[in-house]
Amino acid sequence: MRNPTEALIVIDVQNDFCPGGALAVQGGDQIIPAINALMDDFPCVVLTQDWHPKDHASFAANHKGAEPFSVTEMPYGMQVLWPTHCVIGSKGADFHKDLRSDPAHLVIRKGFRPQIDSYSAFFENDRTTPTGLEGYLRARGITTLTFVGLATDYCVAYSAMDAVRLGFDAVVLRSASRAIDLNGSLIEAETAMIDAGVVLEG
Repeated sequence: MRNPTEALIVIDVQNDFCPGGALAVQGGDQIIPAINALMDDFPCVVLTQDWHPKDHASFAANHKGAEPFSVTEMPYGMQVLWPTHCVIGSKGADFHKDLRSDPAHLVIRKGFRPQIDSYSAFFENDRTTPTGLEGYLRARGITTLTFVGLATDYCVAYSAMDAVRLGFDAVVLRSASRAIDLNGSLIEAETAMIDAGVVLEG
C-alpha cells in the first residue's frame, strides 16, 4: 500500500472514450487491467466522469455548420468542438464495464454545465469554477496524486497541471493512459506537463 497521503485519480474511463464509442481513444480499453491493479495500491481512489447535457456548447452538433474537431471561440477561450459524447444518463457516459468502480471513494462528474466544457478534474475550462475535488483531497490529507486514464493529451494533462498549480505533487503514468493525439496534441501536452512540473512515468 502506498503512503496515506497518495491518491490515484482515474480520468474518464467511459464507454464513449473506448473503442466503439463516440469519441474513442485508440487502445483506450487496453489500459483498464493496469488501472484496476493500481487501485489496490492506493489508500484513496477517485474516478472522474464526463457528464454532458445534450445541448452542451462543446458539441459540434450544437453549432450550425460546424464540423467535429473544428475550433471555435467561447467566452473562456478557444474550444475544440467535439462529437456528441458522454451525454448524461447514456450508455456512452457509463464507466467501461471492465473498470472496477467499487474501490472508488469519490466520483467527480464534470462538464454538466451546458455553456462550459471541463477537461480538468479540478476546474471547468474557465480555469476558475471548481469541481470540489481539491477540497476533498485536502480534507483527506492527500498531497501526491497519480493520474491515469483518458485522454493523456486532454483531461489527464489538464488535471495533472492543475494539480501542480494547486500545490500537489503530480505523476502521470503513461502506461496506464492513452491519448487522442489530435494534430500532435500528445507531444504538446507532454511538453506542457513537464514544463509545469508534472512527473511523467512509464
